[in-house]
Amino acid sequence: MKNQMMEQAKNAVNRMMNRGFDEEDKQAAQSAIQAAMTQASAEEQQELRQLEKQLQQQNQLK
Repeated sequence: MKNQMMEQAKNAVNRMMNRGFDEEDKQAAQSAIQAAMTQASAEEQQELRQLEKQLQQQNQLK
C-alpha cells in the first residue's frame, strides 16, 4: 500500500502540471515530495525522484 504522503506529493505535482503554477505551488510540491521521501520504500523513493525531476524540468520551461 502506498503511503499517503507519497500520494499527496504525486497529486500536488499533477495538479501543477495540469493548471500551471506559481512559486508558492512549486514550494508546496517540493515540500510534499521531501516529506514523502522520509517514509517511502525504495520503489516509492524512485517514483518520487522522477516526480521531482519532472517538476524541475517543468520549472525550466516556464
